[in-house]
Amino acid sequence: MDQFVVYLRVSTPGQGRSRLGLEAQQAAVSRYLAGRPGEVLETVTEVESGARGDRPALARALRRCRLSGATLVVAKLDRLSRDQGFIHGLRDAGVAFVVADMPEANTLTIGVMAAMAEYERELISERTRAGLAAARARGVTLGGPNLDRDRNTDTTAARAERTRRARRRNEELLGVIAELREEAGEALTLAGIAERLNAAGYRTACGKAFGRGTVHRLLGGELA
Repeated sequence: MDQFVVYLRVSTPGQGRSRLGLEAQQAAVSRYLAGRPGEVLETVTEVESGARGDRPALARALRRCRLSGATLVVAKLDRLSRDQGFIHGLRDAGVAFVVADMPEANTLTIGVMAAMAEYERELISERTRAGLAAARARGVTLGGPNLDRDRNTDTTAARAERTRRARRRNEELLGVIAELREEAGEALTLAGIAERLNAAGYRTACGKAFGRGTVHRLLGGELA
């Protein structure tokens, strides 16, 4: 079942108090979600200019999406951002989003050109492999002075980036756990924390439900 996080925004306190702008956005989102099987994990409301990059409510909504795999839903694209770089950042961060009044303007449309470029690279790679195979069949000796270097490319940077992302995810999860503990107003067992994480739609990096052992490793500083 699909999961969604709804983000509503108005620019001024007056708009926030009147509720008119927020209600219009909520109506647009409700129309989009009607008939779509899924669950709304959270609806986040913010009163802040879209020109600001440091929007706490949006940051919380994006964190919920990253950690649960949910799709961010906004009524109009300008409620999210008018900055193309910001939208590309969402795609690169793995946050899927959809615009209620223009569903085609989602992460897929933004990534179309990148996908086509990747497809072309794959075709070139396939043609290269086919050419090499044909050359081998003719008895041509393949290779070059950089063959060993290419075969042993240093992947340290890539591993470091994966580790950095995993640690960032853990830090966000620890923040969620701290909030759950504060909301509960009491000490929570490892099983209790796992139960609340799962109920809120959060998932491990592998997309699985949290268990007591996973929470224990996470609190112990291990990558979960």
